[in-house]
Amino acid sequence: MKAYERLLKYVKVHTKSDPESETVPSSKRQFDLANILVEELKSIGVADARVDDMCYVYGSVPASEGYENAPAIGFIAHMDTAPDFNGENVRPRIIENYDGKKVLLGDSGRILSPAEFPHLENLRGRTLIVTDGTSLLGGDDKAGVAEIITAAERIIGEGIPHGRILIGFTPDEEIGSGADHFDVENFGAVFAYTVDGGPENVIEYENFNAAAAQVEINGFNVHPGSAKDIMINALLVACEFNSMLPPGETPRETEGYEGFYHLEEFKGTTEHAELGYILRDHSSEIMEERKENLKRIEGLLNLKYGPGTVKVSIRDQYRNMAEKIKPCFHLVETAQAAVADLGLKPMTAPVRGGTDGARLSFVGLPCPNLGTGGYAFHGPYEHITTEGMEYAVGVIIGIIRRYAER
Repeated sequence: MKAYERLLKYVKVHTKSDPESETVPSSKRQFDLANILVEELKSIGVADARVDDMCYVYGSVPASEGYENAPAIGFIAHMDTAPDFNGENVRPRIIENYDGKKVLLGDSGRILSPAEFPHLENLRGRTLIVTDGTSLLGGDDKAGVAEIITAAERIIGEGIPHGRILIGFTPDEEIGSGADHFDVENFGAVFAYTVDGGPENVIEYENFNAAAAQVEINGFNVHPGSAKDIMINALLVACEFNSMLPPGETPRETEGYEGFYHLEEFKGTTEHAELGYILRDHSSEIMEERKENLKRIEGLLNLKYGPGTVKVSIRDQYRNMAEKIKPCFHLVETAQAAVADLGLKPMTAPVRGGTDGARLSFVGLPCPNLGTGGYAFHGPYEHITTEGMEYAVGVIIGIIRRYAER
């Protein structure tokens, strides 16, 4: 079976994670896909495929005879889709021999256009898979799931020499907890790759340092007719707080290695207001400066309006995996060679976000990220090509071949 055929099947299963939930997994519907994947893995010869009670899927392919000493390699993807947009009733559309021009996304009124997505012209002539504009596609990361299973099927079916291969599918990656209960010790891999990236020729081994900040503002509310020098409007103080951040350091204004402050939530009344931020930076030193800046603003506003008016709470989320990948850079070099073997130009790029691999790298499983061939994740403009998915399968197989040859 082709990887894209598997993707078309998987995206029909609703697996959106729930950031408000306190259960594991955050949405029980993720088990629907997990159970399908276990049966599919068993059908291609992964006899020990299983799902645990927290919705983590595991399986392994024993080493070929004579290759037992090759390193055990893991491949990991996540089953959930982002809570940012509708993930239910996904209706994918296949466009053969795509012309590189605008695509109307069903009757939604949305248009997938090269004006917003210039890379579309590079996909000319390929078979494009898009949404109908009412949901995300779910290629993030069901494409990665499909590509790993397809690669395993070909390795087994074609008798390609290989060391031990470990397979893992996680829930809840999109809400930052995909690695929380991953059983690294029993997984059995020396190292692994997540298959959760964008273009098929890109390898990622650097990600943001990440933190979340909650700002609480306590106002003082009196009748506006007698508020002179008395009222403290929490909403206006919140606006003032945000205005004291660098205006050019937002997601819209930054790219590459540039970090940002991202205001995700703003709610409240005259008496009480809350701001929710995420902070991101590839540099750990600059990340500390960002956190210190929030505390500096807290101090300035409390000096102006009185102690306790503003309270900033900061929680670290994940760190840049580069520090764990660089000591075993053969992981990146092998992936680059596997990309080049397919006639593609290998590229590296920083992840402007995080992956399960970032977390796993810090608990003993070095884990760079491979591309899936997908673009514009987390929304109705998500798209992928069948050719890109085939290349991604080829990269996985190429990595396995190269480590077996060692």
